[in-house]
Amino acid sequence: MSITLAVGATSVDLSPDLYWSDENMWAPVEQTAQRTITGALIVSAATRIAGRPITLEPADDASGWMNRDVIDQLRNWAAVAGQQMTLTLRGQARLVIFRHHDGAGLEAHPVVHYSDVVDADFYLATLRLMEI
Repeated sequence: MSITLAVGATSVDLSPDLYWSDENMWAPVEQTAQRTITGALIVSAATRIAGRPITLEPADDASGWMNRDVIDQLRNWAAVAGQQMTLTLRGQARLVIFRHHDGAGLEAHPVVHYSDVVDADFYLATLRLMEI
């Protein structure tokens, strides 16, 4: 199944081999618990409205390759503060932004390093996104 990321009319096809590595590590409920001076327990809980992390990464070095021109477009979007994008994953569209607060929103490195870089060169990339 295809994975796409779009801003307006511009979209890029991401490798279908990327997987959502933190899909099952997020809970839709936020909760705090604290004790009062008398020892009573106060528990506050609410449903999270947004902020679900979506980390897309290759399973290994042999999968998830993307061309440099795709990486360049992703890098351009990552350079715009608060850039909103539409991620289509498993047939569902989600409004996302890069998670810059968790380090680089986009990490990419070449599969094979060439001194003469061209758009057809393959890269491995990890995208750290957040649903808003």
